[in-house]
Order: sequence, then C-alpha cells, then structure tokens
Amino acid sequence: MDILKTATDWAKDELFSTPFFILFGIGFVLASIGFWQMGKTDIARAYILPTLVAGVLLIVIGSGLFFTNKARIVQFKTDYNTDASAFVQSEIKRAESTLNEYQTIVFKVIPLIIVLAALIIIFINTPNWRAISITTIAMLIVILLIDGTAHARIETYNKHLVSVAKNEKE
Repeated sequence: MDILKTATDWAKDELFSTPFFILFGIGFVLASIGFWQMGKTDIARAYILPTLVAGVLLIVIGSGLFFTNKARIVQFKTDYNTDASAFVQSEIKRAESTLNEYQTIVFKVIPLIIVLAALIIIFINTPNWRAISITTIAMLIVILLIDGTAHARIETYNKHLVSVAKNEKE
C-alpha cells in the first residue's frame, strides 16, 4: 500500500506544478495583449503574435498535463488493487520512458533550440525574427524551469519503484 501512496503523492505533486505552465501561458497572452494595445514601435508590434502563440502553447501543455495526472490518480488505485506487482512494473516502465524523454528532449533538444534562437538574434536583425527568437527562448526557459523540478520528482519516484520491485523479488 506504501507504493500506492507514493504514486499518488507523485501525481499530486505533478498536479501542483503543471498549473505553472498555465500561469506563465496566461502571462504570455497578457503580454501579447499589452503589445497589441500599447505597442507603437515595430519591435513591440512584432511581439504580438509570438507571445500569443507561446502563451497558448504553454496553456495547452499545462492543461494536458494537469488533466492527464488528475485521471492518473484515480487509475492508480484501480490498477494497484487489480495487481500490485503489475502496477509497479508498469509504473517503472512508464517512469523510465519519461526519464529517457527528459534526457533527450528537455536536456538536449530544448537547449539546442535556445542556442539556435540566440544565433538568429545575432545574425538576423529584423523585428519579427528578433521577437520570435526572444519569445522562443523565454518560453523554453519556462519549460526548463518547470520540467527540471518534474525530472527530479520522477527520478525519485522511479528509484522508489525500483526499490519496491527489488524487495518484492527477495
């Protein structure tokens, strides 16, 4: 039963952190509205669409993760009560898959995109490209901040799952 509590606690912690995607997304949307209403220069007007797109993306990401994890909490109890050992094995597989995705996407691809966006700022000096690049960097930094803590949580959760599976075999 301890592993069910651990799994539920992990999912609840995810439910706490995913709304930050939504909050930052709302911030980007508000910035877009601000640029639309008060932007008088070319660069200010260039930020309208990129900040709106970034805001909507963050809201969609946050909403998707929130509702997925909310449903997962209910499913955990059902799966655990059906077959505790299979539950642990499936969670280990899911956690390890997620950790691999973090290693590839969050810690390799996102930093590479940030570097490319920074290079665009240096080499292409037009308001639209500068706004797109700066907004992209800002959005990806938000993702790195939130996913950095999520990575630490799922890594700890995975270690706990592996420990439980090892103890079951002994």
